[in-house]
Amino acid sequence: MAVKECAICGYRSDKPFDDDKCPDCGMTYWKCRECGFILKAQNIPEQCPSCFRKCEFRNVTCYTPECGGPGNIDEKLL
Repeated sequence: MAVKECAICGYRSDKPFDDDKCPDCGMTYWKCRECGFILKAQNIPEQCPSCFRKCEFRNVTCYTPECGGPGNIDEKLL
């Protein structure tokens, strides 16, 4: 089984993260589908802090060594 590693705090686990949130720090990188703004937050905001619309957000956090490990955004998801 592959080890998952949080891109923000470096927490490692051999179990999947519930809702793609790190069980240690609870943070995730989110990208606005409207304007492309990327933010780091525990939860998706009500509206985008950049375009001020109520938008869908996509999780773009890196969870594999191929995209650079802790502190990185998965470029394939952009």
